[in-house]
Amino acid sequence: MDAVHRRSAETARSQIARERAEPSLFRASLTRVPAAERDAWLDLVLDLGELPDDGPELPRGCVPYVPCPVDTLLRVVEHAPVRASDVFVDIGSGAGRATALVHLLTGATVMGLEIQPALVRAARDLFARLHMSRASCAQGDAASLAGQVRTGTVFFLYCPFSGDRLAKLVADLEPLARTRMIRVCCVDVPLPPCPWLTPAGPARPGDLAIYRSTLHQVTEAG
Repeated sequence: MDAVHRRSAETARSQIARERAEPSLFRASLTRVPAAERDAWLDLVLDLGELPDDGPELPRGCVPYVPCPVDTLLRVVEHAPVRASDVFVDIGSGAGRATALVHLLTGATVMGLEIQPALVRAARDLFARLHMSRASCAQGDAASLAGQVRTGTVFFLYCPFSGDRLAKLVADLEPLARTRMIRVCCVDVPLPPCPWLTPAGPARPGDLAIYRSTLHQVTEAG
């Protein structure tokens, strides 16, 4: 990373710490960085060190924590879309990197769900260090917790798990989807068949897929 972008990362970190980071300005700073260097730039902004190793709490069938690429999250924010009025829920949020970035890009309230205590502590430390009062991380099994987040409007899954656990998560979101439209954003996660979720655009294997719920429309019409 060249000196110009390194300085811009340091400036962004200072603005965040002083609670003066406007989402539009932060996004402009990020997108001026060459795509190949954006992940390194964000790690510098967030002052991230080495990530904790996955622990024994990781259930069988769950994917070890791998940070989501910055450009994927930029697409989520744009195409979901995610607005300041949303509550963004990161399923299997790890150390809070994606959760923090979505807040910085949009101003949305953000919540991570993570089962591994060391990663939860890392996320909470990150949010506290950057004075992110609208960011939080709950510890527990995301497959069970997601349906309890009654304020959630956008749910993000970056290949956290599959099979029965994924089917349970989708089923648990149905009551919430009856109250309002929600968006479910998936990367490397083929959702089980679900009649009340409709694709928001073309999805390609291994790529970002965004779904919108339709049950609220049925409820309002009925």
